[in-house]
Amino acid sequence: MVIGSISDIGKIRENNQDAFYASKDLYFPLYMVADGMGGHKAGEVASTMARSIIESNFLKAKDNLLHENIIIKLIKESIEEANTKIYLKSLEDEKYKGMGTTITLAYIFKDKICIGHVGDSRAYLIREGNICQITEDHSFVNELLKTGSITKEEAKIHPKRNMITRAVGSSSIIEMDLIIRECNKNDILLLCSDGLSNMLKEFEIRDVFMGENNVQKACETLATMANNKGGFDNITIVAIKFN
Repeated sequence: MVIGSISDIGKIRENNQDAFYASKDLYFPLYMVADGMGGHKAGEVASTMARSIIESNFLKAKDNLLHENIIIKLIKESIEEANTKIYLKSLEDEKYKGMGTTITLAYIFKDKICIGHVGDSRAYLIREGNICQITEDHSFVNELLKTGSITKEEAKIHPKRNMITRAVGSSSIIEMDLIIRECNKNDILLLCSDGLSNMLKEFEIRDVFMGENNVQKACETLATMANNKGGFDNITIVAIKFN
């Protein structure tokens, strides 16, 4: 596997509330993107907590991750633990009130991608020139899309496009999506915050990876493109190419 990653503050935000993890250890293939929300720096606290808790749990279980069912169980338990700890911290201090974070994480096991997902950060799979969104956005505009109330183009500019319907830490209970997908040679798995997906169309993302063999450079190019279109949010990208 070849890994690329970048996190950029964008052009509007005062601080970067995104957090990510991209393992360089092929024997510990854990990857994640978290996009925090809340008051001044509270989102940054939430996303960093989620990343740290999940990383710690996976490191502790590193030698026991011998089946996809074990991995999915650990993903579920880790997100639940992050949710509880972030939620309790939000109750302890007024400055953290209402904070939360998205999480989209992937652990690679043999030829499988095991995914845990909450919120509107995304996982895409690029295969044979096609790009497919693996995750479903837990967002207000996606609910409108599913009912046919708005189009995809309208969703891009909807005033409530940043409103998510699920977040880690915003409630004492958490509902998440758990997904297993097969991966093939030359596939590219992309995890990103909505600072990328709200700014670029899917074909633009695909075309960058199709035209650039260097995965890190592709990530950097995408961040630049998102900034050139306004950079309205933090931009975080983790890409894994299977070889």
